[in-house]
Amino acid sequence: MDIKEIVAEGNDPVWVIGRLKEKSIRVPAWATLDKAYDPKKHPVMDKKLYPDKVTKKGVQKVTRITLSLPKLAAKRMSGLMFGLPVKRIYKTQSDEDKRAANIIEAIFAKNRIDSVNRERGKQLFASCEVATIWYSQEQDTTYAGEPSRLKLRCKSYCPMNGDAIYPLYDEYDDMIALSIEYQRREGDRDVTYFDTYTATEHIRWRTEGSSPEEEIRESIELAKIPGVYLYRPEPIWEGEAENVYEAEWTLSRNGNYIRKNARPNWVIFSDEKVKTGQEPTNDNEGRNVLRYPKDAKAGYVTWQQAIESIKYHVEEIKRNFFTNLQLPDMSMDNMKSTPMSGEARKMLFIDAQMKAEDESGPWLEFFDREVNVVKAFAKKMYPSLAGAIESLQVEVLITVYQIRDETERINNLTNATNGKPIASQRTAIQRLGWVDDVDAEIAQLESESTVSLFDEPTV
Repeated sequence: MDIKEIVAEGNDPVWVIGRLKEKSIRVPAWATLDKAYDPKKHPVMDKKLYPDKVTKKGVQKVTRITLSLPKLAAKRMSGLMFGLPVKRIYKTQSDEDKRAANIIEAIFAKNRIDSVNRERGKQLFASCEVATIWYSQEQDTTYAGEPSRLKLRCKSYCPMNGDAIYPLYDEYDDMIALSIEYQRREGDRDVTYFDTYTATEHIRWRTEGSSPEEEIRESIELAKIPGVYLYRPEPIWEGEAENVYEAEWTLSRNGNYIRKNARPNWVIFSDEKVKTGQEPTNDNEGRNVLRYPKDAKAGYVTWQQAIESIKYHVEEIKRNFFTNLQLPDMSMDNMKSTPMSGEARKMLFIDAQMKAEDESGPWLEFFDREVNVVKAFAKKMYPSLAGAIESLQVEVLITVYQIRDETERINNLTNATNGKPIASQRTAIQRLGWVDDVDAEIAQLESESTVSLFDEPTV
């Protein structure tokens, strides 16, 4: 059925929303993923599965140790891909093309797109879904010095924030509708909203009681859905959660033995009956109080525990976690405990860079669609530049994070050219990134280096 027939006015809202929720793709439910992502929801924290000890003197809490490795994996993968800002390379041929490029880049800059990308990265790698809706507000503003009566903004949605995303595709796998279901607190009650975006309409249903009611129906003049959507079939930790649970069980069980046996034990060697004093039974006590006869011998006995086997077990699980996911273990303890040269440390990132390159494909398609959405808005905001904006070619480049030693790189290039300059002053200033206007900076440097004939020499 055509999307216009589904969302046509007069149709039953319950039926319409049901059709829009028909999801042809399979994405893991956040309720399941959150149990691995949030360390507070790991099995070792479940008091029914792992209860505290109930004694005559009260409840004695057991040791519960969690490892937040799945959450760390999502953060680290996002950092690898978006720690260095995503670049948009514009191919301009005329002054109008340059104005159009400056406007598009200014729109992304004012929406703090670099921070948005890092956040969207964590959301996708953890919850497997993310959608961003672009919308305009009637507000006078300027982009790259060009005045506009509309202000362009964006908002991202993902299951981590309690949102439900429903993309609807046709038989050619083209998206024909993008719907977002979310809740808002209004006064003392929760209200559910269901927004649907098509190429021609934006419709919002509001559900406060038992049935939804249409609240907004407005036309969209972009001739495309004003949003972008990206999903993945599994989270970034890819089935490693069970191994993390095993390490947590090992550490927690061992913690119980440590609390019970790690305190000093004062042992009495005597053939006579020994009357002890008030010996504390709580695991948190620091010493034992005992009484012993005159000829008895007493001394401390150290608890012998196989620490190395437990340490090896947990360390192997952590090592396999990062190895299987192709992520570098960049913790401070790991980096400082392994002495190596700067060049060797660069090699540590090869596996992670290959992983990021594999992940970058869907992201590049996502960013290309987003650029097209912004261009569609920009054409409405700046009608006089509509032709230049439409024909503007934009290439999106993801630079995977890596350790770089610019000094070593420059020395190698200089040696290769036999000491000749390898970059102009303009290029150096531009790459440094300290100033916005390179031409003005060069002019200022030239004026400072020029000595006037009328300048009096200083004594």
